[in-house]
Amino acid sequence: MAAAGNGDGYASFTQTCLNGLNALSGVGLLSVPYALSEGGWVSLALLAAVAVVCWYTGILLQRCMSVDPTVLAGFFHAELFLIAIGFLIVDGDNLDKLFPGARVRIGALTLAGEKLFVVLVALVVTPTTWLRNLGVLAYVSATGVFASVLIVLSVLWVGAVDGVGFSAPGAKAVRPITKLPTALGLFTFCLCGHAVFPTLYTSMKEKSRFPKMLAICFVLCTLNYRSMAVIGYLMYGAGVQSQVTLNLPAGRVSSKIAIVTTIVSPLSKYALVVTPIATAIEERILRRRATGGSGAAVSVAVRTLLVLSTAAVALAVPFFGYLMALVGSLLSVGACVMLPCICYLRVFRPPARARETVAIAVILVLSSVLLVTGTSSSLVNIIHELKA
Repeated sequence: MAAAGNGDGYASFTQTCLNGLNALSGVGLLSVPYALSEGGWVSLALLAAVAVVCWYTGILLQRCMSVDPTVLAGFFHAELFLIAIGFLIVDGDNLDKLFPGARVRIGALTLAGEKLFVVLVALVVTPTTWLRNLGVLAYVSATGVFASVLIVLSVLWVGAVDGVGFSAPGAKAVRPITKLPTALGLFTFCLCGHAVFPTLYTSMKEKSRFPKMLAICFVLCTLNYRSMAVIGYLMYGAGVQSQVTLNLPAGRVSSKIAIVTTIVSPLSKYALVVTPIATAIEERILRRRATGGSGAAVSVAVRTLLVLSTAAVALAVPFFGYLMALVGSLLSVGACVMLPCICYLRVFRPPARARETVAIAVILVLSSVLLVTGTSSSLVNIIHELKA
């Protein structure tokens, strides 16, 4: 997967670390307390295990990229598409919390609540997707990383200073095993940035330092996710919502800071997420055209349609927790865990070390189980919500 819109080998180690941290520090940060409520305290060990597996499969993907830079899967684009939908849902939910009761009537059409804000956010992010130069990506990523830390600190402030406390009822060590697939799906969604790893690798000046960069990103992001999971679960227990910001008391300055930061963060990531999809579509369209010269118009049209399509799905399926669990169970497991293993076995068959073969086999078996159970569980929950 080539770097979208950029040359090869232009990013320093520090810039790549910032981009990697931003890729892994997504909207999943809001859902980890909910994931912990689904799996219980024991699922913190699963979060660590998922982090190790995702780091390892990221290394496998890098090894494949070093041999064949065109390693790519449609799974990656599907995953990014659903992540973009998640961004719109997150902003719609949190803006509705900031401005409850908002309503707009256009002729016979009335938009209110989350749906109104999903449409407004889609309109705001559309112009940002038209920008194809990602030269300042590291600076934007630094803002996204800071925002992720600020969200955790704001939620901590609500619990420690604003009177919510850390003794909510319903916090359990172990939850029913039927709940674990949802928790695992959410954890996997949080820690699967593999769709942008090829871009990070091809843009890195010192490609040999990619494993070190990846390790730093996974350690720091896992600590941040773990902190948010523990804080949110202690504050709200079994009553924590799919986005912990929706639990925060209205009117508190710390709550508003957390919510506003949550809103700004997806806005800074949306264009980055849809760029690989848009670039692939644009290249295919332009290859089929007999004449050139209209690439900019094609780009604007493709990116605008992408925003409209993600907004349409966000309006139809506004269940953030279940949607992200579905992304994590189906696409993140398939594209970010299983695909690197399969590609590695295909490119380097057989692997040089027997231990590596055993590790890959175990990962493939366990991830297959998670893909089936997590996907079915998420689909059942989404269908139930749609019927309700």
